[in-house]
Amino acid sequence: MSKLKRNERIGAIVKILCDSPNKVFTLNYFTNMFNSAKSTISEDLVIVKKIMEELSLGKVVTIAGAAGGAKFVPMMGKEDKINLIEQICNDIKKPERIMPGNYLYMADILYNPAYTKGIGDIFAEKFSDDHNYIDYVLTVETKGIPIAMMTARGLNVPLVIVRHENKVTEGSKISINYISGSTGNLSTMYISKNAIKKDSNVLIVDDFMKAGGTAKGMMQLVKELDCRVAGVCVLLETVTPSKKLVDAYLSLIKYEDIDDQGEIIVHPNYENL
Repeated sequence: MSKLKRNERIGAIVKILCDSPNKVFTLNYFTNMFNSAKSTISEDLVIVKKIMEELSLGKVVTIAGAAGGAKFVPMMGKEDKINLIEQICNDIKKPERIMPGNYLYMADILYNPAYTKGIGDIFAEKFSDDHNYIDYVLTVETKGIPIAMMTARGLNVPLVIVRHENKVTEGSKISINYISGSTGNLSTMYISKNAIKKDSNVLIVDDFMKAGGTAKGMMQLVKELDCRVAGVCVLLETVTPSKKLVDAYLSLIKYEDIDDQGEIIVHPNYENL
């Protein structure tokens, strides 16, 4: 490859880092790719880091030492987070979302990449520091999968999906009986014994929390696998019941109720943005 100009190298570095969040790229990786000296690449990374932070596009973390390098950590500015969650809330408030039984139709929101990527980046940012390292993201099928997948991408870790049915193709399982907060029914969830390595840190991600029964069940599964729950993240939680089965969790939206005029009362959880 012929020598690239600085602006060309910077464009390539940004693309490489952003395509693989939380993955460390060594200086040698870039020096071999661009046929440039380490000092030159270090200067390029300083420029990239400055641009990212000034425009609130994310954070570039540089690692010192002989095997040093850099990684990209997804981040959003406070204003961008608020705008995203307020936009989602406004979308949820559409009266045509109300279904029989006062359920809300949410599939188009949960499967919209423009929303799920931003939600995943918010969750990933909260758990990207070295003191709270995540090994796996865990969710339960099916609506929470897109958000969990984007969170796993932001953290650069595998996604593990808890099943409602016992799949023979996944080998030996661990199962937990739990009471669903949304339906009040007794259900069973399954996870493969080979899905998560022992002594791992697991981040639980889901789309919705009412009483917290599903999240509690996933926490019990994590403990059965001799692992630790690093945190619980949900997109939307109901205001009632106020006391959840999970003590500590992160939610982005609070859902109150549907009033007598058919208005959906929902608002951002600003303290978590």
